[in-house]
Amino acid sequence: MRIPKSFIALLLMATSGFAAAQMSPVGLWRSVDDKTGESKAEIRISDKAGALEGRIEKTLRKDAKPDAKCDECTDERKGKPVVGLDIIRGGKKAEGKDVWENGKILDPENGKEYRASFTPIEGGNKLEVRGYLGPFWRTQTWTRVQ
Repeated sequence: MRIPKSFIALLLMATSGFAAAQMSPVGLWRSVDDKTGESKAEIRISDKAGALEGRIEKTLRKDAKPDAKCDECTDERKGKPVVGLDIIRGGKKAEGKDVWENGKILDPENGKEYRASFTPIEGGNKLEVRGYLGPFWRTQTWTRVQ
């Protein structure tokens, strides 16, 4: 049996599009505490007009309270429920690189917002999330939820 070249071309285009889509921060991610290794939350990142936004969909810590609020926040998110909280704002793809820069990320545990960059790694199965405060930074590696 002979497979038509047009079918092979269509199949290649479809699979390459899937791979390209995976090299993006868009999707559902499991955040992991870089100090304890404990899963903290699931965050849904989406693209809104070319910029990232991300919300906490589920908290995963053993001691997490289901009705927890962002008491430490200092902006309009103060007192809002942690589940559903908007923690990623901005972040646009750098030209010619698989990195999204100039975003902001909120740590709901301390209410601080940091400059952030987001870099898909390992074929898009993991995401390096780097938060910056002045010249200092901290990196967490999140895992894509399939």
